[in-house]
Amino acid sequence: MEGRSLAGIGFFVLATLLFGIMDTLIKYLSADYGTWQIMFFRAAFSLLPIGILIARTGGLISLRTKSVTAHAARSLMGVAAAYGFFYSFGVMPLADVYAIGFAAPLFMTALSVPVLKEKVGWRRWLAVLVGFGGVMVMMRPGQGVFSLLALIPLGAAFFYALSMLFVRALSRTESNGAITFYFVTTLGLVSGVCMIPGFRIPDAEGLLLLALVGIVGGVAQIVFTQAFRLAAPSLLAPFEYVAMIWAAGFGYLFFAEVPDTAIWTGCAIVAASGLYIIHRETVLHRRAAMATGADGETIR
Repeated sequence: MEGRSLAGIGFFVLATLLFGIMDTLIKYLSADYGTWQIMFFRAAFSLLPIGILIARTGGLISLRTKSVTAHAARSLMGVAAAYGFFYSFGVMPLADVYAIGFAAPLFMTALSVPVLKEKVGWRRWLAVLVGFGGVMVMMRPGQGVFSLLALIPLGAAFFYALSMLFVRALSRTESNGAITFYFVTTLGLVSGVCMIPGFRIPDAEGLLLLALVGIVGGVAQIVFTQAFRLAAPSLLAPFEYVAMIWAAGFGYLFFAEVPDTAIWTGCAIVAASGLYIIHRETVLHRRAAMATGADGETIR
C-alpha cells in the first residue's frame, strides 16, 4: 500500500480510540442528560479544535465551498447517525452498540456503488451478505432480543456509512476544516432546537464532562476526516473493528459490561466479511497498478 494509505489507516485507528473515549463519556452522561443536550454540547465545544484547525489552514477563506448541497446532505446524515448512536449508548452496552454498528463497513461497500460510482464485484457482494448474516446473529431474531431498540444502532450505522461516503466525495474539493465545520454547525443548530423541552442546567462536573465530549469529539472528527482524505472508504472500513477493543475494554472497566457469546460470534462473522472485502480491494488495486505500469493506463 502507498504511504498515503498507511497514514490514512493510522489516522483512522487513532480516531476510533478518540471516539471510544467520547462514547464512554456519553454513556456516563446519559444517566443525567438527554440525548439532544449531549449532542449540542458535543457540537458546541468541538468548535474549539475545529476553529484552531481553520485558523491554521487558511482562516475563513478555507470555508468556501463548491457544493452546499453535498455539505447539507453529509451533515444531516451525520446528525441522524449521531442521534442513533448517542441514544443507543444510554440504553445498551457499549460493545453491543459497536458490534451492531459494524454493519457500517458493509453499508459503505454497498452504497459506494450509487454514491461514488465504484464497481463492486460478486465476491464483495457475497461478503456483504455474509456480514449482514453476522449482524442478524448479534440481533438474535426469534429469541425476544430482536426489537426496535436493536434497530436504532443499525439505522445509525446506515446513516453513518452514507455520511462517510459524502465525506470522501467532499474531500476531493473541500478542506478538512470546511467539512467538519459545516457538520458540527448543523449538529449544533438541530440539537440546540430539539434539546429545549428537556434541557437541564449542568452542574460543574457535568459541564466539564460535556465540554470534554465536545473537545475529544472535535479532535476525533478532524483526525477521521483526514483519514478519509488519505485513503478510500473500502480500505479504511475493516479497521473499524479495532473500535471493538475500546468498546469492550471501556465497557468492562467503567460499566462492568461483558459482551455475550452471540455478540462475539456475530462480530467475528462481520469482521471476517470486512477483511475479505479489504483483501479483494487490495488485489484489485494491485492488478490496476500492474496494468498501469505495463500499458500506461489503468484498466479498472
